[in-house]
Parts: sequence; C-alpha cells; structure tokens
Amino acid sequence: MNNKLYGNLIFELSKAGRKGFSLPKNNYGTCTIPKELCRQKEAALPECDELTVVRHYTNLSNNNFGVDTGFYPLGSCTMKYNPKINEEIAAQPQFQNIHPEQPTETTRGAQAIVSLLERSLCELTGMAHFTFKPYAGAHGELTGLMTIDNYHRSRGDFDRKKVIVPDSAHGTNPASAAVCGLEIVEVSSRADGTVDFEDLQRIVAEQGTEIAAMMMTNPNTLGLFETRIPEIARLIHDCGGLMYYDGANLNPMLGACRPGDMGFDVMHVNLHKTFSTPHGGGGPGSGPVGVREGLQSFFPFVSPYHGNFGVMMRAYAYILSLGREHVKEVGPLATLNANYIKACLKDVYELPIDTVCCHEFVFDGLKDKTTGVTTMDVAKRLLDYGYHAPTIYFPLLFHESLMIEPTENESRETLDGFIAVMRKIAEEAKVSPEKVKSAPHTTPIGRADDVLAAKHPVVTYRQLKSEA
Repeated sequence: MNNKLYGNLIFELSKAGRKGFSLPKNNYGTCTIPKELCRQKEAALPECDELTVVRHYTNLSNNNFGVDTGFYPLGSCTMKYNPKINEEIAAQPQFQNIHPEQPTETTRGAQAIVSLLERSLCELTGMAHFTFKPYAGAHGELTGLMTIDNYHRSRGDFDRKKVIVPDSAHGTNPASAAVCGLEIVEVSSRADGTVDFEDLQRIVAEQGTEIAAMMMTNPNTLGLFETRIPEIARLIHDCGGLMYYDGANLNPMLGACRPGDMGFDVMHVNLHKTFSTPHGGGGPGSGPVGVREGLQSFFPFVSPYHGNFGVMMRAYAYILSLGREHVKEVGPLATLNANYIKACLKDVYELPIDTVCCHEFVFDGLKDKTTGVTTMDVAKRLLDYGYHAPTIYFPLLFHESLMIEPTENESRETLDGFIAVMRKIAEEAKVSPEKVKSAPHTTPIGRADDVLAAKHPVVTYRQLKSEA
C-alpha cells in the first residue's frame, strides 16, 4: 500500500511520548489498588496523536465491504439492505438507553413494541405465539428443539431423541440438535434437490417411535421449493413427531405462503436476515421462536430477558414501512431476481438442477472444466471488480458449489452489472486462467492462506513482531 497510515498496524505508527488525549484534573483524590491486581510493568499500548488514530481507523473502516457499499450476493444468509429509517427509530434515546433491570412500569413502550412485533410475526408465519429470548438464529434453533424435547418429556415419551435432517440442510441444524442432546438421522435428497420421500418413509417405518422432530427449511438450501411438505408433515405427525422450520430461508416466503399453514409446529425467524436488520461480523442477531397453539408452555428458560431489543425495533420498523399490502411483494421480487441471474449465467456456469428456483440457486463452478479455474478462484476474482463473493463450497451436494442470493432490494441495473462481471470472469478463465487463479490483484493484500489463518491465527502484535 502507498498510504503508510493505511497499510501499517497502529502499533507501527506509535511514537514514544505522543498522546491523543488529555484528562481533566483529578479532584477526587487517590485510591490504592491492591498489589496483586497491579501490572508489573506498563501495558504495551501504542502512543499516537489523535489525527493519526482517526485516519488509521477511518481508512480501515473504508476497506470494509457491506450492503451499503456494494452488491452482496451471499447465498444461504440473506444480506438485505437495512433502511436508514430503521436506524433512526432504533436510535431514539427512549429505546437505545433502556436497561433490562429498570422498573417494569418504565418499559411499557418497549413491551408494547415486542407485543406488536409478535402479532406481526404470527400473521406472517402462521404461528400462534413467539418468544423473543434467543439472541441469534442458532440460539433460536436450540430453543426450538428444547421446546420440542420438553413437549415429548411432558407426555412421558422419553425415547424420542432423534431428529431427521435433510442432507442439504444448513450446518446449524445437526449442530443444534447435537447440542440439545439429540441424535441426527440424515434423509437423502433426490436428483431434483428435494427430500427423498421414499427414503423418509423408510426412516419413519424403522425409527418412528424414536423420532422427536424433522428439521426443514422451505425453500431448501438449493433454493428449491419442497412441494411435498404437507405429505411430509402428515408422515411425521402420524409417527408422533413434530415439524421444525428453519427460518433462514423465510425471505422468499413473505407474502407467498406461511410455514404454519404447511404443517410446521415450531420455527425460528432470523430477524437479522428476513427483516432487514444489520447482519454480519458476528451480530447483532435475533432469533425469535414461534410455535403453534398449545406448545407455548414448553418454551425453555434460555434467558431472563428479551434478546437484542435494537434488532427487534429495526425489524418492526421494516414491517410497518412495508405494510400489509407491500410485504407481499418481498418474496416474489426476491424470487424474480434470483431466476433472472440464473437464466443469464447458466450457459457459462454449470447448473446441476435446471428448474425454477426461489430466492437462491447453486452453480457447480464454471461450465468449462478444462480451464482449471475453481469456484474459489471465481470468488477471489470477483473482489477485483468490487463485488463480495457469494457463498462457496456449500451446500456439499456439489463439488464446486457457488450459491447466489440477490434480495428483492436490488435493481435490474445492479443485477446486470454483476452478470456482466461473472461472464467476464468466465471468459478470463478461458483466455488467461492464471490471472483468475492468482486473484485478487487490487485488494490491500493478495490471496491469503485461509487454512493457515484459521488454524494458526496471529492475534497479538508481540507475536507479529517476534516473527518478523
């Protein structure tokens, strides 16, 4: 990098004796800190003037990629634009400064928001009740499975410890079931990407008395609508199990159909995906869990408070902004955008399942396999053109999976620009494959060793300095 302030660590900009702060005169006396709590020597903190600090972190922030800066076609995790009015409403001091331990009578407004949001989610999903305790989608999955486990235990049915999960499911499904102390039973997919109903019938016939639930998302991870959900629900219900809906792919359902009407008994909603609130970087999230009538008494105690209230505020503002009439446009527009990109690229990218998709679809790498250019190479090259890469190598059903999910917010012009770049990369793979294989070329660093970084992360400056 040419800009020294941009390319260096804050420690490398440090100069002894420089300060970026001034403290007021101490008018409160001194306090003796116990020796066992004191450092043996001063903390090795960087010493910089304020302007250097401001420039350094401002430049770093400008290098971040987000929905506000460019197209984010990430599959399986809806990265939807968050309207700024949501931020303004959530930032109101009456809501922003609320404390979970303050007197109940002073939080009536916040309680009303939660109640109104619950009514809205019930209307949109077909569920009867919601709990807002879970702090994220995975936490919601765990809460939902614990609810199901509590239900079976209440009936004295302690043998139901198995959860059926499709082989195309999100990885959190089997993980959440395992954390809940349940056993995972995998059901295979058909060639068209949907659940193999015959294989499911076999599983239920053999293990029906042990089945606690079946976890599904619809549309599934391939972006395909599972048309046999009513039959699947009857099969699971008849053997005594419950149906769990993974809300990760709820976005294309808005205004089209409701999980509760399909036969699902329990579900979680990712407010931080479907309802536009900020998502990424580890949070904040919100994964409220909904249940059909009669199951609300089995909600587990997962938190003494409601989850991230700011996320709830943003989600409710988004719902109110759309209103009953316009929320019906969300799912159809998301579906239209995904099918448009798919149709425009399937001649140069391998489309293993060529059918109408919903919100997302999966390519199996480039159609021309002779170039040696992989899905990873395509993803890295996209960075050079200013696009965030889609989800790659997931789902595991295909060797070179490249999952693309445009949301309903994106314009025709944005989609056309992305399509043009994807086609250009496909052409580059033929005429100059090494250029694609060595990408990215315009980012602050080149291609990093992702495996090494994950297995041996360097997280302290002292370590970096000693290795230099």
